[in-house]
Amino acid sequence: MKKLRELVRLYQIARTLFDYGLDELLPARLQILPARLARKSLFWLKNKHPDLSRGQRIRLALEELGPVFIKFGQMLSTRRDLLPPDIAEELAMLQDKVPPFDGHLAQQQIEASLEARIDELFDDFAVTPLASASIAQVHTARLKTGEEIVIKVIRPSIEKVIDADVSLMHTMAVLVAKLVPERSSRLRPVEVVEEYRKTLFGELNLLREAANAIQLRRNFEGSRTLYVPEIYSSYCRENVLVMERIYGIPVSDIAALEANGTDMKLLAERGVEVFFTQVFRDSFFHADMHPGNIFVSYERPHDPQWIGIDCGIVGTLNKDDKRYLADNFLAFFNRDYRKVAELHVESGWVPADTKVEEFESAIRTVLEPIFEKPLSEISFGHVLLNLFNTARQFNMAVQPQLVLLQKTLLYVEGVGRQLYPQLDLWKTAKPFLEEWMQKQVGYKAVIAAVKEKAPYWAEKLPELPELVYDALQQAKLQQRQMQGLYQQFHQHDKNQSKGRFLLAMGATVLLASTLLLAMNEPRWALTGLCLTLLTWLLGWRKITR
Repeated sequence: MKKLRELVRLYQIARTLFDYGLDELLPARLQILPARLARKSLFWLKNKHPDLSRGQRIRLALEELGPVFIKFGQMLSTRRDLLPPDIAEELAMLQDKVPPFDGHLAQQQIEASLEARIDELFDDFAVTPLASASIAQVHTARLKTGEEIVIKVIRPSIEKVIDADVSLMHTMAVLVAKLVPERSSRLRPVEVVEEYRKTLFGELNLLREAANAIQLRRNFEGSRTLYVPEIYSSYCRENVLVMERIYGIPVSDIAALEANGTDMKLLAERGVEVFFTQVFRDSFFHADMHPGNIFVSYERPHDPQWIGIDCGIVGTLNKDDKRYLADNFLAFFNRDYRKVAELHVESGWVPADTKVEEFESAIRTVLEPIFEKPLSEISFGHVLLNLFNTARQFNMAVQPQLVLLQKTLLYVEGVGRQLYPQLDLWKTAKPFLEEWMQKQVGYKAVIAAVKEKAPYWAEKLPELPELVYDALQQAKLQQRQMQGLYQQFHQHDKNQSKGRFLLAMGATVLLASTLLLAMNEPRWALTGLCLTLLTWLLGWRKITR
C-alpha cells in the first residue's frame, strides 16, 4: 500500500512538472535520455504554460505540489549562490498559505497530548484557528490563572506527508548527482535535500522550538530592542506548544506603524543591531525572520521594540566562522578586495589552489562599480549575491553553516529597507563589527579571557599547593621510571654487545676447526666444533635476554 501511494504521488509530481514544462529547463545532457523517455511515456501531458518565464513556471509548479514543496522553494530562494537571479526572485514570492484543518481535531490532539479535557486546561479556547501554516496552526485561549496564550498544534499525519515527499526529492537528487557529477560536486543536491529534511523534521518537534524560544528570551532579557514571548513549558509537548499571546503591529504593515507614530529609522537600525547581536555576541540567532514572524510593540513608538515569534529554526556559528565572517564584513566595508579573496581561500570556501590575484580581480570587477554609489543606496544583500555569483565561477563550495545566516541577513535587510528605504546597513553594522573585533584581539581580548577564567582559577587556587606537590611527586616518579628504563636499556645494550662478540668468536673457532680438519687433526677439529656451539649458545642467550 505504501509503494502504491508513492507511485501515485510520483505520478502527481511528474504530471505537475510536465504541465509546467519544467523538463524543458533541464540541461541538454539530461534531456537526451531520462527526460525524453519520461515525456514520451507520459505523452498526454503537455506544457500548458509556454508563455510564462522559467522562474514563474517553477514557482507555480511548487505551489501546486503543496506545502512541502513550497517550503523547499522558499529555502532554495535563499540559496542565491546556487540559482540564477530570475529563478531566485520568483521563488522568493512563494506564499505559504494553507487552509486550516478542523479546529475540533486540533482540540482532540491537545487533549490527547496533555491528557486532560480542554476546559480543565484552559479557558476561552477558540475552535477557529487564529492562523494556519503548512506545518501547524494556532488557536487562542487563556490559562486558568488568567494569562492570554496561543496554542500551536502540529497538523495531524503531516510527518507521513513530509517523509513521502522528501524521500522522492532525495531520489531525484541522487539521480541528478549521478547524471551531472561535474555540477553536483559544487551544488551538492543530496546534501541540500538532507538539510531540508532536517529543517522540516526539526520544525515538527515543538519542544525544540520551545527550548529555542526560552534561550532567545534569556539572551534578550530586559532588552529594549527585542522581546520574545514567554513559553509555558509545562504545557508543551512534541506536537503542542503554549506561549504568551502578544499584541503587536505586523512589521509589513507600514501604514499601521506610521499611524502609531513609530520611529521608522530607529526601528530599521535596531533590526540590524538585533541581528548582529544574535550572531556575534550570542552565536545563536533566529533564522526565520521573515515578516510573518516579526511584530512591533504598540508601546513606546519613539523607542520601538521588535517582537520575535516562531523560533523553530535557529542558527549557530562556531568561533572560527564568526571570525572569518567578521573579517569578511570589515574587508567589504573597507573595500579591501585582496583581503576578501585571501579570506575565502584561507577558510576553505574556495579551493586552496585558487589564484588569489585572479579571484581578487574578479571581485573588484563586480563590486567596484557598486561602491561608486552612496553607501545608503547599496544593498548589502545584493553585494553578497554578486559576490556569490563571482565565487561560483571559482568553484566556491556551499557552506551549510552559513546558509541560515545568509537567508536571515537578506530578510533583515529586506525588512529594514521596507521600513526605512534610506537604511544604511553598512553604517549601522560597521561600528558593531569593529567593536566586536577589538574584543577578539589585543589587550581587551586578554582582559576578557582573564575575566572569563577568573572564577575557575579562584575555585582552584586553594588546591594549588596540593596540585604543585602532586605534580612534583609525579615528576619524581617519572624520573625514577626513566632511570629504570635507562638502566634496562643500558644493560640490554651491553648484553647485545657481548652476544655479538660471542657469535663472532664462535665463527672464528668454526673456521679454525675447519682448517684443523683439513690438516687431518680430527680430535682438535671436534674440540673446536664443541667450542663453537658453546659460544654461539652463550651469545644467543645474551642477545635475546
